[in-house]
Amino acid sequence: MIIKIRRAQAEDAVPCARILGDWFTATEWLPRLHTPTEDLRYLRQMIGQDQVIVADKGGVAVGFLAREGASLSHLYVGSQERGKGIGGQLVEAAKGQSNRLELWCFQANEGAQKFYEDHAFQCVETTDGAKNEEGVPDMKYVWEEDAA
Repeated sequence: MIIKIRRAQAEDAVPCARILGDWFTATEWLPRLHTPTEDLRYLRQMIGQDQVIVADKGGVAVGFLAREGASLSHLYVGSQERGKGIGGQLVEAAKGQSNRLELWCFQANEGAQKFYEDHAFQCVETTDGAKNEEGVPDMKYVWEEDAA
């Protein structure tokens, strides 16, 4: 089935919140700080502010990317759809709207690090996690069109 990248609509909040919650639940090294209700409220807010694009498969969001300006805050793909290029399609769509993107990735998330590096992002900073909500060491990645 074809994946369509589109702007998120209000009805996408539920599947996007489920994708986000499922990832946190499956990620044992990361503390789960928010309830499913809080996740849903947060996604509704971001969608309402036109900060989210989704990967649509047959009318259902199977992945999403949220950003504010050049800053990517979320990139998640449902567990059944991972490894099929959907995350890459979302990143490429974001690149098409900007000449610079930045994001934070947890140091323990080696799969995400490889993904971002494969998509021409470069690590520019590492931290001990003291400034993020989870308190987990992280790293900042940047992609710039001229550097790619």
